[in-house]
Amino acid sequence: MTDHLKTKPELLAPVGNFEKLEIAIHYGADAVYLAGKDFSLRNFSQNFTTDELKLAVRFAHDKNIKAYLACNIYSRNHEQEAISQYLETVKDINPDALIVSDPGIIMEALRILPDTPLHLSTQANTTNYKNALFWEKQGIKRVNTARELSLSEIKEIGEKCGVEIEAFVHGAMCISYSGRCLLSSFMANREANRGMCCHPCRFEYSVVEASRPGRYFPIAEDNRGTYMFNSKDLCMIEHIPELVEAGVDSFKIEGRMKGIHYLATAVKVYREAIDAYWKDRKNYMARDYWLEELAKVGFREYCTGFYLEDPTQIQPNYKEHKYDPDWIFSGKIMETETDGQVLLEVRNRIFKDSEIEILSEKGPAERGLIDEMLDLSGLPVEVVHPGTKVKMRMNVKSSVNDLLRVKTTESSV
Repeated sequence: MTDHLKTKPELLAPVGNFEKLEIAIHYGADAVYLAGKDFSLRNFSQNFTTDELKLAVRFAHDKNIKAYLACNIYSRNHEQEAISQYLETVKDINPDALIVSDPGIIMEALRILPDTPLHLSTQANTTNYKNALFWEKQGIKRVNTARELSLSEIKEIGEKCGVEIEAFVHGAMCISYSGRCLLSSFMANREANRGMCCHPCRFEYSVVEASRPGRYFPIAEDNRGTYMFNSKDLCMIEHIPELVEAGVDSFKIEGRMKGIHYLATAVKVYREAIDAYWKDRKNYMARDYWLEELAKVGFREYCTGFYLEDPTQIQPNYKEHKYDPDWIFSGKIMETETDGQVLLEVRNRIFKDSEIEILSEKGPAERGLIDEMLDLSGLPVEVVHPGTKVKMRMNVKSSVNDLLRVKTTESSV
């Protein structure tokens, strides 16, 4: 077991394409997890071709960042030859570990990639230390513990096994047992355990009485309908010390299918939190602006899940929590010039008189104003639209890959 009191925990970020890889590294991830076009649980994420995977892993290694490759579906008979062929290609990709769950894939990976560490996915339902000991004997080096466990249970697993412990610290939680759900298969013919979940647990549901077709009755009194299965989102930013003391070696952020604004915000905040705790363990306290930042991305009310054994934290989410409309992600810095001008890739409409804030690598977002906007031919413009690029001068500093938000007004939303 890693001596978690001497080794700073790893911050592990999700990346679904090359842009997300750059963003995760820019904002401070120690490691990333990514996947090819097949055999992972996020098939609707953009993901990487084989050639792109090679470039992505090489790029991460050049930045001294680890890259873990997900191959964590539960496979079928007709896929066995294709999976073996895929694992052969992984030799040239050279990931730092392979994330797996299917025992058959584990067996093949041990044969084909004997020198590549294997990390066990949360899909494998590791809920006790004997389970972890079994997988350790099979060659597993790290276990992503089941979402259902408390920190005390995770700590016991770490104390009785030699595997590293990885646990989710932030993001969406599946309502089903370690994510192994059949709702999507029945309702949309999209298998959740093969990366195609349509998230029916997030749908609104009502009851229809057979003799009254077309008349819908809410299951609970709520003017928005009833979210029967809807879990809250996990957020452990206020409990970094407890995670470390429980022996968690890798803090994992959920969200390969989410956008760069979510990714940048979550990685930045947890990077600062881990570093702050490591600098002064006795006096750790979540800073107000960390919580404010995490409230600026879409979420379904935050909770601590099962970790702290608080039953109020695992009640269904009946409250509506939307993206905070006060500030909208509107662009990414592509280039910076010595004269202070920047090239911005526009993601949401921006007016020249907008108040802005820059999400930089460290510290609170810095607010300011736009002094000048020019199109690529150098002509002044008063408004720019998504999908374009603009030269901009601001009264705040920025770096390449910093994100820009715009304060909302009636004219800008």
